[in-house]
Amino acid sequence: MQSICAVEGVTAAGIKEGKYGLALIKAEGTAAAAFTKNIARAGPVILMQERIKHGRLAAIISNSGCANALTGQRGIDDAVEMASIAAEELSLDPREVGVASTGVISRYLNLPLIKDQCHRIAPLLERSPLAEISAAKAIMTTDLVEKHSLVRREGFTIGGICKGSGMIAPNMGTMLGYVYTDAEISASDLQVALKTAVKRSFNRVVVDGDTSTNDVVFCTATSTAGKVPLNEFTAALEECCVSLGRQIASDGEGATKLIEVIVRGARSEDEADLAARTVVGSPLVKTAIYGEDPNWGRIVAAAGRSGAEFDPEKVSCWISGSGLKAAVCERGVLTEDLKTAKASLAGREVQIELDLAAGNGKAIAWGCDLTEKYVEINGKYTT
Repeated sequence: MQSICAVEGVTAAGIKEGKYGLALIKAEGTAAAAFTKNIARAGPVILMQERIKHGRLAAIISNSGCANALTGQRGIDDAVEMASIAAEELSLDPREVGVASTGVISRYLNLPLIKDQCHRIAPLLERSPLAEISAAKAIMTTDLVEKHSLVRREGFTIGGICKGSGMIAPNMGTMLGYVYTDAEISASDLQVALKTAVKRSFNRVVVDGDTSTNDVVFCTATSTAGKVPLNEFTAALEECCVSLGRQIASDGEGATKLIEVIVRGARSEDEADLAARTVVGSPLVKTAIYGEDPNWGRIVAAAGRSGAEFDPEKVSCWISGSGLKAAVCERGVLTEDLKTAKASLAGREVQIELDLAAGNGKAIAWGCDLTEKYVEINGKYTT
């Protein structure tokens, strides 16, 4: 599937050697970013929160295998050095090189390895499907598949890649994401559009409820396609990010099912957002979906503790999947359709719909089931 290299002005390259990977993406233009809200921020996050204020990027260097998080001043200095390594290879201003890391927390970067890998892949930068695949694979950690998205509109294109499988919770980007567009858009407008898109996509993905120290989404506009209406661009950017977010949820560590939660009838979009994210993040809901148990009481109970205001006696709930749809609760009353509901949980994708009957607010969130495999993966992550 095509993604970032379908955007004019973008070239990429990547390398993966064991668990240590490095991706380079070169594209000059206005830029915006969103970052983790975890106060335990990685060195590259601290660095880029300052540098992105200039509203411009010319390249991104991103490593996997080491998060460079909880590494103090040395971690920030190493992130600065990473930018300088890429800048030297690509003849760029290091202040316009984005830096991101992912992997084990509380380990120092192997800068000699990063410098060697960068030197080897910089000459390989090209605009091709193979190039974007190599870059997407380079940043994977526990991901099983690379993640790509491409949205074409009349007059402009948006493409993105991302990584994310575990340590995923809705408190910013929940992963590393690199999005590019050929639209001409100012840095300030790009920041507004990205904030809106992130709110309705990556911020609504929950795998395990843990917010990473390294989350970042960079968005760069090369401006080669000319100006486009901001509302059209924002809608397309949201579509691109939603696609990437769904792929993260589907590839959650140990996951066997993608869960989509649709909440409508809330007092506002924000309250629908709260309810949807709480339901999809509930360990009890996740394990019930894994066990194919239509325990709708867990769903309503999760919504009830979310902070959204509603009357439980007016709530209706449906469960869909495998071509089936079952009402399990209507106006707060259990229905007799649990046999169909159980059958609907047998497939790879499950949809939960909740009508809170309290207003016109609507939101969608995505997640996955919680399995024994998740414990196995994370119980032995560093050893």
